[in-house]
Amino acid sequence: MSSPALKQVPPRPFLKWAGGKNRLIPQYQPYFPKSFNTYYEPFLGGGAVFFHLQPQSAVLTDINPELINAYCCVRDNVEELIERLQEHQQKHSNDYYYERRKLTPDTEIERAARFIYLNRTCFNGLYRENSQGEFNVPIGRYKNPQICNPELLRSASATLRMRNVKIEKKSFEYVLDFANSSDDFVYFDPPYYPVSSTSNFTAYSRDFFSKNDQTKLGEIFVELAGRGVKVMLSNSDYDFIRDLYSQFKIHKISAARFINSNGKKRGNVSEILVASRDCC
Repeated sequence: MSSPALKQVPPRPFLKWAGGKNRLIPQYQPYFPKSFNTYYEPFLGGGAVFFHLQPQSAVLTDINPELINAYCCVRDNVEELIERLQEHQQKHSNDYYYERRKLTPDTEIERAARFIYLNRTCFNGLYRENSQGEFNVPIGRYKNPQICNPELLRSASATLRMRNVKIEKKSFEYVLDFANSSDDFVYFDPPYYPVSSTSNFTAYSRDFFSKNDQTKLGEIFVELAGRGVKVMLSNSDYDFIRDLYSQFKIHKISAARFINSNGKKRGNVSEILVASRDCC
């Protein structure tokens, strides 16, 4: 049986992701390198920059095994994944959400479908785990959430398949083993450094991204730049972060904040985009 014809939908993130960069791409565009061979994204998340750039060669990594599994299933088995998501769409309810949240499916395709279902229906697309590694975000207040978008999933699948894309569960340090020259472009989008006690969203998994991790990431940025690698990084606009990257170009970015329990505190905030001297 032949695959359904691919409707012309521009590739874009198929996941909702806290801190996703889809809306910020126009501000980033002037700073992307004009040319490179291999693109690296060590904090994959929603993959907005990857889908925008559509590089011919890429290495996409993240420490979240469920996220990586979802990308692999979108790439390799999108039609079966769509079928499973359509089932979730039909059965979605408050009770169904919490039943799915408790389960741990056995197969990769069922895990991916559950991951995307929870992502599309949980509060603000936030991914958070408790100390046991269990997803614990409450259901979002959506009247009719779009759980399955077949055309978007097929477009993402085609983009991942048509290019030389490697998708692996790895920590951010892994990029040092491969990015070595001016032909490489690395974009870091780590969990942001919290600028207040109420803005700490660094614990997307049981592995907390600490201040020491931010410092280590800064050292890796310096090492990559020293190799001539084109490097960019997004983070919160905070003195500690600015100090880590003081030797590089720092651009202020205006970003909308959507995640806050107090709706009055949502709005535009200042972020930074750091670029190595060889990047743009």
